[in-house]
Amino acid sequence: MRDGDTIVALSSGSLPSGVAVIRISGPATRLVIMALAGDLPAPRKLSLRPIQIDAEVLDHGLVAFFPSPHSFTGEDCAELQVHGAPAIVRALLRGICAHEGVRLAEAGEFTRRAFEHGKLDLTEVEGLGDLIIAETEGQRVQALARMTGGLSEKLEIWRLQMLDLRAEIEARLDFSDEGDVSDDLPAEWFESLGDLEGALEQALGDVQRGRIIREGFRVALAGRPNAGKSSLLNALAKSDLAIVSDEAGTTRDVREVPLDLDGQLVIFVDMAGLRESDSMAETEGVRRAEAEIKRADLVLWLQAPDDDGMPYDSPTDSPIWRVATKADLGLDNGTDPDHVVSVIDERGLSDLIAAIREAAGENTGAGDTVLVSRERDRLALNEALLRIRAVRAELAAPEIAAEALRQASDALARLIGKLDPEQVLDRLFIHFCIGK
Repeated sequence: MRDGDTIVALSSGSLPSGVAVIRISGPATRLVIMALAGDLPAPRKLSLRPIQIDAEVLDHGLVAFFPSPHSFTGEDCAELQVHGAPAIVRALLRGICAHEGVRLAEAGEFTRRAFEHGKLDLTEVEGLGDLIIAETEGQRVQALARMTGGLSEKLEIWRLQMLDLRAEIEARLDFSDEGDVSDDLPAEWFESLGDLEGALEQALGDVQRGRIIREGFRVALAGRPNAGKSSLLNALAKSDLAIVSDEAGTTRDVREVPLDLDGQLVIFVDMAGLRESDSMAETEGVRRAEAEIKRADLVLWLQAPDDDGMPYDSPTDSPIWRVATKADLGLDNGTDPDHVVSVIDERGLSDLIAAIREAAGENTGAGDTVLVSRERDRLALNEALLRIRAVRAELAAPEIAAEALRQASDALARLIGKLDPEQVLDRLFIHFCIGK
């Protein structure tokens, strides 16, 4: 990315389409729009104009101009809404890039400029990225709340509280010889420190809930070979996604199927049957299956009628439900399962789905929208909480206690992007589309 360039990109979906939106941002935006559509339209108002390149009219479309600093990027910005024909869009992009200092945008470059010009902080950028790919209502609500500054506001409140707490300590250091400054911290100071510690603890505890909303509630379909895992996956997805065969060990790899259950993303994971094998391919499949079981939020241990063994000694702390499959065969393996299902006559499927939906809901909770959901969130909150706890332990040494408060504040500042943002920028924006 080069500073000072004007960038352009197709910001709407794939072509052909009914409408294509072309976005421009940078110092040459005004000149480009005047060359394409004549005089600049009134700021932030759509204007119908003939769109031309070198005096040749390519299309008639809507033009909007957003002068700096009142734009998404903070720079002069414009959008063209034209017909979504590939020939029109190609000609426009080629003609726009022919202007001096104008080039095609890189992935996420519009949003990166918005961050660099203070229009968004890092948590809001992440919320925007999540909103673009949101598939369920839960994801949409969470992403929108984060994008519109919900988390930023909380972090800023906590940082101001830390600043006030630190100021009280430093006042006693700087003015210890003044008679009107007490050596003892007031009771309100300790109450504020306790409230701050409790808020950080609650936020840290919410990260797992937020992660499930953002990434999905993972349900592992585990069991021995021919337990009916792939058949159950197909039945849940209402599609023949996985190969089903009487031959044991058919499934060798991991297959994920995301489903929207009442606004909550639930990811069902089919995997290899767990058993010892001389086949290197099947052994690798078992290894991957065990890794997925560790990641799962819920494990369904499937048992066919001819399997009377106990559930696999799973390397997970997540709940394990025993599910008896192939109930249509009328056989009983003598176990006491949590659920009994048949993909042939659909026996027990609706009850199983309802139970999974309830389990997912219990893991995401109810009430206020969970704003923390990323590993970056967890690390920053944990660092801040550790520093706050260190303050209590170091009150006998005021200089160290004040420094711990500064480090706690810095941990939250890094989460917003006020400190050391470069270490996360490239990784963050690479996941954005070109026009965003």
